Amino acid sequence: MLNQLEAEFPEHTPRPSGAPKALGGIRVIDFSHFIAGPFATMILADMGAEVIKIEVPGRGDDLRRYPPVDKELGLGAPFLWTNRNKRSVALDLKSESAVGIVRELIATADVIVENFSTGVMERLGLDYQSCRKIRPQIIYCSVSAYGRDGPYADRLGFDPIAQVESGFVSMNGYADREGVRALSPVMDISTAMMAGNAILGALVARERTGLGQAVELSLFDSAVLMTGYATMQHLFTGANPQRGGNTSPDTCPSGVFQAKDCAFYINCGNDKIFQRLMSQVLDRDDLASAEIYATGSDRIGRRDELFALLGEAFAQQPWAHWQARMRAAGVPHGQVRSVGDAIRSPEARERRIVTRIPHDRVGWVPNVSLPIRYSETPIADPVAAPAVGQHTESVLRELLGYDDRRMVSLAEAGAFGPNAPRGSKA
Repeated sequence: MLNQLEAEFPEHTPRPSGAPKALGGIRVIDFSHFIAGPFATMILADMGAEVIKIEVPGRGDDLRRYPPVDKELGLGAPFLWTNRNKRSVALDLKSESAVGIVRELIATADVIVENFSTGVMERLGLDYQSCRKIRPQIIYCSVSAYGRDGPYADRLGFDPIAQVESGFVSMNGYADREGVRALSPVMDISTAMMAGNAILGALVARERTGLGQAVELSLFDSAVLMTGYATMQHLFTGANPQRGGNTSPDTCPSGVFQAKDCAFYINCGNDKIFQRLMSQVLDRDDLASAEIYATGSDRIGRRDELFALLGEAFAQQPWAHWQARMRAAGVPHGQVRSVGDAIRSPEARERRIVTRIPHDRVGWVPNVSLPIRYSETPIADPVAAPAVGQHTESVLRELLGYDDRRMVSLAEAGAFGPNAPRGSKA
C-alpha cells in the first residue's frame, strides 16, 4: 500500500538550516501510552523538545499493535501518527535497576508526562512528590480518566467512554435513533492539546518564578469541554441539546445539500450570509429580503420549507457551479469528502499536510503534520516513530555517561527486560 502512495505525496521540505526551535533545550521523559499522553508529547517534540519515551521491553506501547500494522515497520499506523520525533528507551520498571535509571534521567529533565492507572507511579516511587525531590524544577504532567484524587480516581477510561459520559454522544446523530460517537478520538486529541498548553504554561511560569509544578488533565473534564457552548445553553434553559443530524439548532440554513453530482455543506451563520446566498448565489432577491426569512429564528421556524426550496435549486447544477458562486459571494461552504479525498484535496496539498519522510527500515513513511506554523522557530523536521528500545543504548551513554561495563551490569540486573541478552549491551 505504501508503494502506491509514493507518487501522490511530496517529500517533506526541511526547515531552514540553523533556525532555532521553540522548545530547543527542553527534555521530556514520557511514560505515556495510547493517544492522549503521547500526542501531547509529540506536540512538544515537534516544537523542538527532546522527548524520551519509556517503554516496556519487547512489547512497547500497546498502540503499536493498533491496525493496520505494517509487517516491515513492525508497528501500526496509529502509533506512527502519534509518536514521531521521539527516542524510545526500553526499561523494565519492575526492576529496581531500571527505576534507578529513570531517576537519573529525571534528574536531567524539564518535564515528565505519565498516564498510568492511578497509583502506579506512586508504587514505583516516581510520583510528583518523589520526582520533585530529584529535580525541584520538574514539571510533572499527569493525564487520567477522571482525575488523580476523589472517589473516581480508580476508574479506567478511554475516548469512547468519555464521549458517552460527557453528553457528547447525546448531541450527535439523528433524532430517531441513539446518539453516535465520533470515530475520531476527539477526546484523546483535545486532552492532548490541553496537556500541551498546560505544559507550555508551566514552562513559562517556571521561567518567571523558578518553580516547577504538578499539572493534571482528565479525559472526562476535556470531554465536557468538548460539548462546546451546549453546556452553557443548558445552564441557561434547562434543556438538553436535541440531535438534528447535519442541521444546526442555532443557525439556518446550515446543513448538507445535494448538487447534481455530489453533496456539500453550507453554513449561514448570520442574516447577511443568508441574504448573499439568496441574492448572489441563487438569484432570489425576493427571498433575500422576505420578512418571513428576516432573522435566524424566523428561518429556524421555517427550516423544512427553506431546505426543500434550497434542495430543489441546488439539484439543478453541479458542485463546480455552486462552489464558484458561493466562494464569490462569501458563503461558507464545503464539499462532503472522505478522509482519502480530504488529504488529496487542493487545500491539503497547498498546505502540505501529508508528506513523505525517511525511514531507515522501509525507505519512507507518510507523515501528517501539525497545524502549527511558526515564522521564526519552525516546527522540527519529522523523524518517524521509533522501534521499541531503539535508542536505549544511545540515550544512556549520551545523557548518563554509561560505559560498556555499566550497560552489561544493568542487562544482567534485568533493567532491559527478562529477554535481554545477559552479559551484553542493550
